[in-house]
Amino acid sequence: MSKNLRHPELSEKNPYWIERHRYYELKHFCLQYPLWKKEYDIIDGASKRGGDLGTVIQISGYGDPTAKAAEAMIYLSTRMDMVKKAAADSDELLAKYLVIGITEGWSYDVLKARLEIPCGKDTYYDRYRKFFWLLDKIRA
Repeated sequence: MSKNLRHPELSEKNPYWIERHRYYELKHFCLQYPLWKKEYDIIDGASKRGGDLGTVIQISGYGDPTAKAAEAMIYLSTRMDMVKKAAADSDELLAKYLVIGITEGWSYDVLKARLEIPCGKDTYYDRYRKFFWLLDKIRA
């Protein structure tokens, strides 16, 4: 049984056009957001408890576990901030919905049903395309 995969392809005349494979690269980058957030929260929680950070962060050899935790938190927060900035720059009002929809793979219909997104489908997907266009510039 073959599956027909729908490939989102914009016209090159669209102001938010990016190459299809670059779009997929950025989309998969964004789908890692929940993992980054979870890891960031674990590291942050361990540092607040004063627990053994070495169990949270894989440490090879000798070194300063506090510094390694700080480096990991910077790495993770930088990536999360890229996603949040692109969403906010796309549309301040819809940023929250864009982040949820893009990072968790929710469609407009799911956002409308669960979160009552305050815009129409055309507006959402226009901002969605703008988000990836902006993220492409940020990650360049």
